Amino acid sequence: MGPGEQRSVRALRGKALAVAASLAVLLAASAGCERGGASPGTDTDLDAAPPWDVGQAEPEPRPGMAWIPKGVLIAGTPPDRLPRIADEEMAGAQVVMHGFYIDVFSYPNEVGAIPTTNVTQDEARALCEAQGKRLCTELEIERACKGPANTTYEYGDAYKASVCATGQSRVLTPNGVNAGCVSAFGVHDLHGGVWTWTSSQWQRDTSKPGLVTLRGGNGPSGELVGRCAHGRGVKPDTRRPEVGVRCCAGEVNSFEVVLEVTRDRPLRLEPLVDPRVAAQLAELAPEGARAAAQAGSPEAAFKVERMWTWHPRGNEELVLGGGCARPGAKEGARGRGKRAKRARPGDKATCGLLVARMRLSTPALLAFVSTDLWEPTLGETDSPRELLLYGGDALGVFRRRITYEWGKIGVADKERKRRHKGRRGLSFD
Repeated sequence: MGPGEQRSVRALRGKALAVAASLAVLLAASAGCERGGASPGTDTDLDAAPPWDVGQAEPEPRPGMAWIPKGVLIAGTPPDRLPRIADEEMAGAQVVMHGFYIDVFSYPNEVGAIPTTNVTQDEARALCEAQGKRLCTELEIERACKGPANTTYEYGDAYKASVCATGQSRVLTPNGVNAGCVSAFGVHDLHGGVWTWTSSQWQRDTSKPGLVTLRGGNGPSGELVGRCAHGRGVKPDTRRPEVGVRCCAGEVNSFEVVLEVTRDRPLRLEPLVDPRVAAQLAELAPEGARAAAQAGSPEAAFKVERMWTWHPRGNEELVLGGGCARPGAKEGARGRGKRAKRARPGDKATCGLLVARMRLSTPALLAFVSTDLWEPTLGETDSPRELLLYGGDALGVFRRRITYEWGKIGVADKERKRRHKGRRGLSFD
């Protein structure tokens, strides 16, 4: 057998071995499915070891520290989860992390002890290094908080203020007082107490260089601050009674949160209405707003007649559609000047504003705000996160404040024009 023939035989043998290995993998996957196992790629698989991985055993325990095994962190907050800070958090990126240790409690890491605070980042680092440890990175703290299921809060996805006593100003709480405030990895009091220094730079806002990241902590907006993905940028020489220390050990996970933040004009009236998006928005109008179409008249269906783009924060763009369902409407009614904004008293028009976020070219409704009989119009305020919505009913004109609340939409009660003593004309309360 010549050299060429020998090479061919070796190649065929290699292909046969590869085919056999592929068949073995397929059979193993099929058996897993028959046993009711999770499909590959699901959230329950994120921390599962591949069959050839034999290095999953937990290393030697370290007193007072929890071992966080290697696995996948869903970093930040996906766009469909709220609340969310679009210009400060990653959008649910998958980050593969190796195992590390983290203190069970804040320094001095003892049950019942008051956490040490009023230290700078350098002083916090020195306290950790004196024990043969190091400062954690911000994503290591997020991983320890979210657990293997990548939950929004250490105790789950639904906010519960009482579990970690979040939404309060109290910070010097003894370690372990909130017994239920523990992650699935066994790490206690990541929220509801002191903020924690990290070794990570705050790389979200290039206009404020030199900041470093704090994680954990507490604050009045408990639903927002109490999330595992929440952070805050401060100067490294900051000393505050609510800022403390928690140490890590093991090889550093070097991943960092780096965001490109884009900002735009807060509110822009679109000169042309995109018919495709307008039709999609109209379908999202609540049933009550579309009830006028029940008579079967196509002109009576809810129609989006104006569209705006709203940028309440960096990296956040919302689409707004204003329109009405007019039972008495006829084609060409929009061209009748100012009265086109109002319906005749007998028409019982239902008008309002749809607020949505685009997801893969499809709007997802965040809120519908009624403007009763009048087609909605919008005005700006001093804050990009607040708009003024004008409408009208049987009592006349009114306005409502619409606020952007970390991805959610807040709507205030109606304000009416009134004549005030000592002033000329009318003004809103």
